[in-house]
Amino acid sequence: MANILIIDTALEEAIVALSVDGKIVAELTNKETHSHASFIQVAIAKVLAEQQMTIGDLDAIAVTLGPGSYTGLRVGLATAKGIAYSLQKPLIGLSTLSALASAAIQLAPNTIEPPFQVFAMIDARRMEVFGAIYDPFCNPILQEQAMVLDQAKWSSLIHQPTLCIGNGLVKTKEFTASHQVKYLEGHYTSQVLLDMAITKLNAAQFEDLAYVGPNYLKEVYILPSK
Repeated sequence: MANILIIDTALEEAIVALSVDGKIVAELTNKETHSHASFIQVAIAKVLAEQQMTIGDLDAIAVTLGPGSYTGLRVGLATAKGIAYSLQKPLIGLSTLSALASAAIQLAPNTIEPPFQVFAMIDARRMEVFGAIYDPFCNPILQEQAMVLDQAKWSSLIHQPTLCIGNGLVKTKEFTASHQVKYLEGHYTSQVLLDMAITKLNAAQFEDLAYVGPNYLKEVYILPSK
């Protein structure tokens, strides 16, 4: 098995974790969203030092590509690409929405009876979310997209019992649906990200360092300077 460095700065809580032989052996998190940039380099050094490893011992780098925070995604991906390029090691890109869905599916046996679908959603301000819908095997039913939620849109998406997960779900709790809807307050873990990374590593599904970019799902708008 490989030594994999996992970097996730897409959402409110950042994760830097190190896996050896398929197990998480060191992990640090940061819940101060605006300090992910200063956290990430220090965290990488600490998790490596904890295991008496150097950065040259890494076999692959996994990073969340989004959707999520514009700034967070840039910080995480830039760091991951820099390490992968310098070591000439593979870069594995992960979806935050797929990670949320995977976490929900793991909780599903205690939450909802099959058949069901998983609606993973991330807050994108106002009534908009970044969302995707998955089957119980984490195959996409509705591809990742930015969407504005209202009662009509919600009703059109809930075709069967549904598990909702992610920080965007609060926008849907007042909507009604013709099928059972369960809300999960949980979040994905470093182990979920590792499981996804190992699957891609075994399938040799790597990112092209020259072309990979953050998955924003919508155009970035920056206010002009005054």
